Parts: sequence; structure tokens; C-alpha cells
Amino acid sequence: MQHMEKEESTHPQWGRRTFITNVMKTAGIAALLKVPGLTIAAGKQPLPNTYTVKDVIDLILREIPNAPFPNTVDTLKNGNPDQKVTGIITTMFPTVKVIEEAVKRKANFIIAHEPTFYNHLDDKNWVPGSSVVKEKEALLNKYNIAVWRFHDYWHAYRPDGIGYGVLKQTGWLQYWKPGEVTVHIPARPLQAIASHLKRTLGIQQVRVLGNLAQSCSSVTFLPGAAGGQTQMRFAEQEKPDLLIVGELHEWETAEYIRDARQLGHKTALIVLGHSVSEEPGMYWLQEWLQPKITGITVTHIPSGNPFVWI
Repeated sequence: MQHMEKEESTHPQWGRRTFITNVMKTAGIAALLKVPGLTIAAGKQPLPNTYTVKDVIDLILREIPNAPFPNTVDTLKNGNPDQKVTGIITTMFPTVKVIEEAVKRKANFIIAHEPTFYNHLDDKNWVPGSSVVKEKEALLNKYNIAVWRFHDYWHAYRPDGIGYGVLKQTGWLQYWKPGEVTVHIPARPLQAIASHLKRTLGIQQVRVLGNLAQSCSSVTFLPGAAGGQTQMRFAEQEKPDLLIVGELHEWETAEYIRDARQLGHKTALIVLGHSVSEEPGMYWLQEWLQPKITGITVTHIPSGNPFVWI
């Protein structure tokens, strides 16, 4: 997983590859019961109606285990920590359209799960002299918009913020058992599961590898970009009826599943797309954060799928 390693968390414990694994190992039933109404830690007074970017970040980090991390990509990518917040936007990718919509909503703080400047570390010189990077930075500065990446910390939350949001959106949260990496749903044909995912996640099309009539019950769900090595490792260990991923390297996991099926193995594959596979986790962030913020509106704006099918 060469490229995906660059997208993985720089914090030693938390990255996409640990998505459901670490969550299910540590999240208990009590944690799930507390999720919808989590409040600021006992003994801490609510912040005033006026917040700076730093105030909001600190409020969030108080509820992340072991935060702040010594090494993380979750840093401020644009803006000033001391600027007053007029509104908060949650999203997957802080695209130009998301920025423009934030301006319309008079919101100046974007919390994004993925990079702003097209590489894991948000290195603006990753491609030297990039005109797109310069223009995007100028757009953010024009409207005084702060952007904070919320990747490592949201995966480190209990339960994993992305994983919980995705399972909640698909309606599969009821089948999730702490300690398990595979969700066991009522048996349904592969085609029916694909249709269910399209409908619940708002995806126009998905890619499928397998017999559409095949009955599937055990489902290993790895949204985002877990990488070929992790995806194949789960397929080997869990031997699920179905492996669902966000994105993949076609020369890795897709070829592995194709050969495996031709050799008599049963695991099918559904590829959702990176952004749409994790977006529900950032929508849940909006639900999670809004009750903790008074006087400031938190809005989720989906960055959506960058592709169209013709």
C-alpha cells in the first residue's frame, strides 16, 4: 500500500487501517449508550457564546482519548487559532464548492476529515508552484476561513467517529458487536446489498466484483482508504461473504478478490468511493458537536463524489 501509507495516520495507534479493528476491541456497550448525548467532561464549564477557533478545537479534544497527540496531521491548515468563529462547517474534503457554500452561510471555520491541499501532510510544495494550491489558499484567505483537519482524532474517538457514523447511516449499527471486525447482517443477495448501500449512502453507482445473486451475511466494512494490505488481510482473516471498501488500488485488492473467487473462495467486493464511504462520519460529527456549542450553528456540507458516470 504505497500511496495509502502516506494517507495513514501519523499517530502510531490511529489511522484508517485501524478503523473498525481498534474501535470494536475497545468500545463497549456502555460507550454506545452514552454516544448520542455526550457532554463536556464533568467539572468543566461550558464555553461562552463567543468562540475562537482554538476554543472549538480545545472543546473537541477534551473528549478524545489521549489528546493532544504528539504527532498528527490534525493541524490548522489555514486561518488563525484566535479568530472568532461565525459558523462551523463539517465535511469530508474542503473543496472549493464547500468553501463557497460556507461563505454563503457566513461560516468561517471548516472542520474537514481529509486534506485541503491534495496530500496527506498538506504540504503546499508537494507539487512545486501549483497554481491550484495558490488559488485555493487565496480563496480561503479572501474570506478569512480557517480549516482544521479532523482525521486522527475522530478515528481515535470511542467509538470511531467515522465508523459509527457510517454504520448508523446504513442502518447496520444494530448488527455491530464490540470486539468484532465483521458485521453480521440478515442474509441478502449481493445485488440487494449494493442497492441498499446506494440508497442509504446516497451513491449514484458502486463497483461490484462477484455473483450478484450470491447470498451475503458476513460483511467486513472498511470505508475510506485502508489500503490493499489491510483489505486483503481482513479478507484472509475474516473470510467474509462480502468485503466493502471505500477506495482501492485496482492492481491490489481487486485482482486479489478476482483470483480468489476463480480459485473457489466466496468473498465478493463492493467499492463505494472514498469520499462517500466516510461522509456519514462527518455528518455525525455535526450531530455530535452542535449540542456542545451554544450560539454557533454547526452545518454539514457533503463534499460528495468527484466523479460522474457516462
